[in-house]
Amino acid sequence: MSHNRPYSHLSGTWVIGGEADGVPRRKPVPMSNGDISEAKFLTVAEVATTMRVSKMTVYRLLHSGELPAVRVGRSFRVVESDVNEYLRKSFFNAG
Repeated sequence: MSHNRPYSHLSGTWVIGGEADGVPRRKPVPMSNGDISEAKFLTVAEVATTMRVSKMTVYRLLHSGELPAVRVGRSFRVVESDVNEYLRKSFFNAG
């Protein structure tokens, strides 16, 4: 049963990112336990407000693959815990 969809046999959330050659790539991001019923999804505007950056900055993070997202139609949704994890990993000590 091949539908010409890479990774269609894997479970996970599809994300956008990795456009080095100008061709969008979609890859599954496995969920830790497969259950996303408790996940809180944020819009790009909500992510931008949370991070205190512009919506364009959020779109850049999404398209580069630095911040995972689910594509719903033409919109993106980002799991709140992924935003928190990205911010946690972004901290550095200036000195």
